[in-house]
Amino acid sequence: MPVPHDVILRGGHVIDPVNGLDGLHDIAIDGGMIAAVGHDLGPAREQVDATGLHVLPGIIDTHVHLSSWLGGAEGHRMLARAGVTTAFDVAGPVGSVMDLAARYGTGLTLACIDYVRPGHTVDTTDPAADELRDHLARARAQGAIGLKVLGGHFPLTAEATARVIAVCAENGAHVAFHAGTLDTPQDMRGLRQALDLAAGHPLHLPHVNAYVRGSQDHILTETMEACRLIEAHPNIWSESYLAPFNGNSAKCANGIPESVATQRNLVKGGYAATSQGMEDAILGGWAHVHMPQDGENLLATGEAALAAWRAADSDIGCSFYVNPPEARINLAIMKRASGRFAIDALATDGGGIPRNDLCERGLALVALNALTLGEFVVKTSAEPARMMGLPGKGHLGIGADGDITLVDLARRQAVSSFGGGRPILRDGVVVGRGATILSPPEAEQHLRDKGLQTRLTPPFQFRPLQPSL
Repeated sequence: MPVPHDVILRGGHVIDPVNGLDGLHDIAIDGGMIAAVGHDLGPAREQVDATGLHVLPGIIDTHVHLSSWLGGAEGHRMLARAGVTTAFDVAGPVGSVMDLAARYGTGLTLACIDYVRPGHTVDTTDPAADELRDHLARARAQGAIGLKVLGGHFPLTAEATARVIAVCAENGAHVAFHAGTLDTPQDMRGLRQALDLAAGHPLHLPHVNAYVRGSQDHILTETMEACRLIEAHPNIWSESYLAPFNGNSAKCANGIPESVATQRNLVKGGYAATSQGMEDAILGGWAHVHMPQDGENLLATGEAALAAWRAADSDIGCSFYVNPPEARINLAIMKRASGRFAIDALATDGGGIPRNDLCERGLALVALNALTLGEFVVKTSAEPARMMGLPGKGHLGIGADGDITLVDLARRQAVSSFGGGRPILRDGVVVGRGATILSPPEAEQHLRDKGLQTRLTPPFQFRPLQPSL
């Protein structure tokens, strides 16, 4: 008798552009890895009927928020229900991310970078290189694989921003930059400045659609310029999201919102950039509070939302509908002359922010024939895996990680998922537990002491350099 496989997914339509798979196949998993793809794979200890479903490499969301500062514990369940198997918290604070993952994890693989925030992780808006090196060392010791400049929310000087990027480059750390500095706002001017400040160093430029809102030129002109600029800078790895609303912190101090982005969005909606303006915007339906309900966060306005904001002493998330469709859709589908996508990946900036919509909105583009299903996989799994230096993810080849997402195309929903061969989502029900952290070597024991699994991520693994064309 043949030895049974651990798991076999039978009868699904497998889509794996990396390995040229597009058809009905069974997939066997042994020891957490893909053992066979084909037909008549023999017996299994567990069988999953994938008939009528599409079987994809596990979805990787390269921009989420899972900290007490932004996103919260609810994000783990929300990501699992969305079919995500690997996620990248792009802000931190890292200690909070790890604490929540240990307590509320749903079986995902996670990575995290830590924010560079004046008055919190650095002293001023113009930290010197030595202070940044010290911050990076502290962040790594807690589990972060790099740093994030929150220019749109808590900007630094342009010079300090360039120092963060350079310090991360010299230490092989990942670095992301929410474009914007003390003298340049979060728009096309911020995007252009970000490319200059990178000075050829690797840089993760998140949510390109956040800089393309038609504030400086026609929205489509800005969209085309953003794509041309990024194509001309092979040191940049970029992503965009499809949701019409953004995500902010609603926290106020001394009578004003702490986040510059929140201030600007209040003004955009015709409200004062003050605590009272925030109250008025919540009641007026412009500011949507991220309200916990049944283990997830929902968008809410009105009296109940205002009560939640007050009960949290304003320390709660909020969103504004500020992302035009012209940029969101075109940035998702536009390609370079080489045939590669202009913006490398689709992400959500979600997690605990209620817009984990890679299936909901991304598969809508497939239904419109704006993307093929294989291209959807490229943007939500294959390219993210390459950026994160994870050759075992993003495809379903023999020996790959057993990360799989099963989707119902008609409903544009994830049905089930596996991470390392272990179930995360089963028929729409979250069953996964714990988390595996992509960890710097120096944080391994610290994270294991918290009860977290680790996967070592040495310096220079996360390097968003584009391949030679």
